[in-house]
Amino acid sequence: MRILVTGGTGFIGQALLKKFTQQGHVIIVLTRQAIALNTQKQSSNITYIKSLDEIGNQNKIDVIINLAGEPIAGKRWSEKQKQLLVHSRVGVTEQLVGLIRRLEAPPECLLSASAIGYYGAQNDRALDEHSEVHDEFTHRLCQRWEQAARQAEELDVRVCIMRLGIVLGPGGGALGKMLPAFRLGLGGKLGSGEQVMSWIHRSDVIAVVEYLMNSNELHGVFNLTSPQPVTNAEFAKQLGRALSRPSVFSMPGFAVKLLFGEMGDRLLLHGQRVIPKRLLDNGFALEYEHLNDALRASLSF
Repeated sequence: MRILVTGGTGFIGQALLKKFTQQGHVIIVLTRQAIALNTQKQSSNITYIKSLDEIGNQNKIDVIINLAGEPIAGKRWSEKQKQLLVHSRVGVTEQLVGLIRRLEAPPECLLSASAIGYYGAQNDRALDEHSEVHDEFTHRLCQRWEQAARQAEELDVRVCIMRLGIVLGPGGGALGKMLPAFRLGLGGKLGSGEQVMSWIHRSDVIAVVEYLMNSNELHGVFNLTSPQPVTNAEFAKQLGRALSRPSVFSMPGFAVKLLFGEMGDRLLLHGQRVIPKRLLDNGFALEYEHLNDALRASLSF
């Protein structure tokens, strides 16, 4: 297949490109680092481009995988940062739909990332793809992101929206930010620790992407989470156990808010119990359903 990928240099994207090149797919990656990456690239199956204008109207693309987006937990949410979060998601997605409009032969499908932030902070209530939402910044951000992607449906393109939970895996991501403190024995719960963390291992994300890409009858929204979410306190306990380190230190809620502002309050002190109902209903089996297995796999590289 000929596959166009945005966000291909990120935590998920790098693993996805490695898998796709092993399978012999021809890949085009949209990235601001295109010139440098083309110079040092190690696979002839990958071409890096800086602009979608480099793709001609007659070019053949079978699948578009849209993973682009400024890390949502990377900085405090100033108004400028919020605008960047929106533009890096909605803007790129709208550009992809513009590309689809001008291609003589549209792609078969668009797989576009979103996040479980779509539901807003709801803590312990079980949420599936049809659940009601709590209206806040993360919901409005994801809603605009998803609406931009679904414009491709009007162009006879099958669209799958992937609402991602916290992605775990070796070499980075959310776990990479936690490990320094936990390895020093300074890790622990945040706030009350009762907030629910809905997570998924990166290997399962890649497997779901392949599954949706090759399942011609599937479309719409899919939660990408383990069916076994845990509280923040339980997550800290299991991570400490996996590292053979204590995890008794905690950060009070007021300190999280002081350090991280609105971002810390909404993302770190609140959570969501999200269930991947549509994947389960379609018979998809995740390799890592339980956190202890996912942590061991992430720490054994």
